[in-house]
Amino acid sequence: VLAAGSCQRQTEVVSRGPAVPPNPIVKPLPDNASPQLKQMLDGAIAQAGVTTGYDPSYVALDYPGGDVPERTGVCSDVVVRAFRKAGIDLQKEVHEDMKAARSEYPKKWGAIAPDRNIDHRRVLNLMTYFTRKGKSLPISNSATSYQPGDIVAWELTSGIDHIGIVTNMLSDSEDRYLIVHNIGAGTRIEDVLFAWTIKGHYRFF
Repeated sequence: VLAAGSCQRQTEVVSRGPAVPPNPIVKPLPDNASPQLKQMLDGAIAQAGVTTGYDPSYVALDYPGGDVPERTGVCSDVVVRAFRKAGIDLQKEVHEDMKAARSEYPKKWGAIAPDRNIDHRRVLNLMTYFTRKGKSLPISNSATSYQPGDIVAWELTSGIDHIGIVTNMLSDSEDRYLIVHNIGAGTRIEDVLFAWTIKGHYRFF
């Protein structure tokens, strides 16, 4: 059983360079930014170079607060771990929301009931949860529409779903932000905002 359903073993690894770009250009968050936004963003960026593997295997987790070993995980685990740094446990939140509104969530994995070990680790479930909480934003081809802390979901060229977080580090061209994500080589910060087809855009904080 695959843990993330659509977030399977990725083949579209972007680079094998440093997990964090050397001497990145960091843009400070606005003075009025939510403290949770900073906590979430710091929690996401801190995973780069720490989570060095990728493993979509099904794992029985503690609940709440369950996690696979920090050295590994899938793309959705980057989001889950970052949110926990901001005091939000997506494992618990998604599980409780699925119990309350099961019909609103995808059924593609054949599950007959919510599963607190796996549901929060599936990209489509996270997308559904963020949408149900009113956090969805329009999909845009403009880089300025994507701000630090935003969550972006893509459909890879292989048809697999992927998810990551917009950082406050700028690309070399300084016209867009870098993304923290795990696509197969561990959690990395890379210039991939428009590398694939964007299918979801969310702003929680």
